[in-house]
Amino acid sequence: MRERQAGRERRRAQEFETFVAGAAGRLLHTATLLTTEPMQPPGANPRAQRMLTAALARTYAQWGRLRGEDPYDRTRRELAIRFAHEVWRHHRPRGGLLDRLTPQERLVLVLRLYEGVAEEQAAALLGVPVERIRAICNRSVATMRGTRRPTARWGLQRPLGVSP
Repeated sequence: MRERQAGRERRRAQEFETFVAGAAGRLLHTATLLTTEPMQPPGANPRAQRMLTAALARTYAQWGRLRGEDPYDRTRRELAIRFAHEVWRHHRPRGGLLDRLTPQERLVLVLRLYEGVAEEQAAALLGVPVERIRAICNRSVATMRGTRRPTARWGLQRPLGVSP
């Protein structure tokens, strides 16, 4: 009995290691975009690394219960939740490319344009209507293009409807 359980644990760990080997780079880039930390030199993004490590730990803890759910989607959702909760507490942008955006705008822009998440899926993830996702994304793109002035950053209301 113990050998069978040990075999399952080894298989679980190997599956997770394979997932991390394939997805960690892109997920770290996503976390770095959210935190607006510099991507160079390597290791210059400790907040993004901590956020990703926590999201991966949560994914690993739930690995056996995913039951066909995409682990990448699960980890990305964990990143979004952690980012929303962390931003609500503290941390201002540090001079990254997306620091002209509010945390809400940054989260929606990264999900929609970098990660390619559909509007409906992003709306469900963040607990807001599709129209709000569309408006936030349009506002973010206009800000990045320079056709709109940045929104006041830190007079934030509670960040979207992200819930654990």
